[in-house]
Amino acid sequence: MSEFAAPRGMRDFYPEDWRAREALFSTWRQTAERYGFEGWDSPVVETMELLERKAGEEISEQIYGFEDKSGRRLALRPELTPSLARMIIARQGSLVFPLKWSAIGQCFRYERMTRGRKREHYQWNLDIVGEESIMAEAEVIGAAVCALRSLGLNETQFKVRVGSRAVLSELFAKSGIGKEHFMACCLALDKRGKITEEDVASLLTGEGLTPVDIERVFELLAIRSIDHVAERLGDDSPAIGQLRELFALADTLGFGDYLTFDLGVIRGLGYYTGIVFEAFDTAGKFRAIFGGGRYDSLLKVLGGERMPSVGLGFGDVVVQELLADLGIVPGGNRKIDYAIGYMTADCRALAMQAAMKIRAKGHSCDLGLSPEKAKKFFGRADKLGAEKAIYIGPSEAESEKFNVKTMAGGETAEKTIDQLI
Repeated sequence: MSEFAAPRGMRDFYPEDWRAREALFSTWRQTAERYGFEGWDSPVVETMELLERKAGEEISEQIYGFEDKSGRRLALRPELTPSLARMIIARQGSLVFPLKWSAIGQCFRYERMTRGRKREHYQWNLDIVGEESIMAEAEVIGAAVCALRSLGLNETQFKVRVGSRAVLSELFAKSGIGKEHFMACCLALDKRGKITEEDVASLLTGEGLTPVDIERVFELLAIRSIDHVAERLGDDSPAIGQLRELFALADTLGFGDYLTFDLGVIRGLGYYTGIVFEAFDTAGKFRAIFGGGRYDSLLKVLGGERMPSVGLGFGDVVVQELLADLGIVPGGNRKIDYAIGYMTADCRALAMQAAMKIRAKGHSCDLGLSPEKAKKFFGRADKLGAEKAIYIGPSEAESEKFNVKTMAGGETAEKTIDQLI
């Protein structure tokens, strides 16, 4: 690795990368605002104690931990949800619920890198806290679907796979698999597609499941419709009712075509309690675009009062790779309203006056830093993506009149400073 490269798994953002990232962030923020979510933020450093209290899955082995100069055990946050929970618990008695909160934050995990996975990434979190209704799931998923549609994707290019921890728990119990094995089974089964079926079976064996139990588990995960689940559990199952309600709400809210039932969606985090979901590209080239679910017990686990909650995490890495694969470039080329150049130092004063006038009116303007020839200036203005260009030579400086050139069509219009905007 070059000594000038970013640390392994981390990224530099050159201007073209920054534009793409900011276009994505802008879509996230606009979507959150459109759906009524409020913004929040927290330090990128959290206490190790908080993360360990929430841990219990593989993420605990992926934390960038360290001690500060006072010996405090700290860590770079691997996800945003523990920080969200901490902040809510701190003011749980005074906040007005339900909360609809949105955040974009950088997260760090020391893990093996694959396509779509870095050791740092930016993540958009949407959470609704304090709401039992399945409308919470519908609003969170609907917002994420809306963001992907705003980026130029449609129902032929991605789907949101919906499963249910509650349904899976009922199916396991009906099949005679003990509750004590449920969480370990979820964490092992979430690795399907990442490791071989034989390795998943080995993990389940290690948790005490018999070969017959393991065969039953894989058989259950092959169920592909809610109706087939209902045949096993009965339509009076509350978990089945919640799934049916979510799909009905999605139809009413206009994103039903993006949802598909998949009992194999389990999610690797231990705190999920109900409906879970993940979005994937339909071509199957990439990891999950976003994922989340209901986590009604997390606040209580961390020391607060129980609070029904639904949330999702939407990382920047996979969606940027998917968009690039489809030829969609968020941010596109650089754009600026005006570029101004001048031939000699004596021409600079008028150029500066023009720039001041343009900027005072709220328009963007690139002002040349030193004298340059006309050909060089107009070439530079083109590379800047300038909509209009002004070049000031000795005659313009003397008359205090200059041409404003529209770069796209080449038309010019003579202006004075007072006529400029």
